[in-house]
Amino acid sequence: MPNDLTGSRAPHSWVAPLLSTLVTLPAAGLALLYGGLSPMACDSCDGPEAERFTDSFNAAWAVLCTGLVLSLAVLVASWVLPWRQRHVPTRVLLSVAAPGTVLVASLAFMALVDWP
Repeated sequence: MPNDLTGSRAPHSWVAPLLSTLVTLPAAGLALLYGGLSPMACDSCDGPEAERFTDSFNAAWAVLCTGLVLSLAVLVASWVLPWRQRHVPTRVLLSVAAPGTVLVASLAFMALVDWP
């Protein structure tokens, strides 16, 4: 057993990624559902208003999907880090960043859409 704790196995390294998974996946699902149902906000629109909404929605949808894929990548990275003591701060940071990325992507989506 090494004297320094940096190379030793961290016993509870799975807690932060698990909590992050339990928050990130439902939040991402709700964000995707909200984004997917958003075009119904402009069902009664026509002409230039509908065109503005469609153009802004398409850009916002791309931002939302990119943000959700990024949050999934960050979540996976929090799980695949080696289970060593020296990686605990990075694992916690990634575990917090995953749901944070979903939040930022959702807020960006809502801000980018030109709502009717």
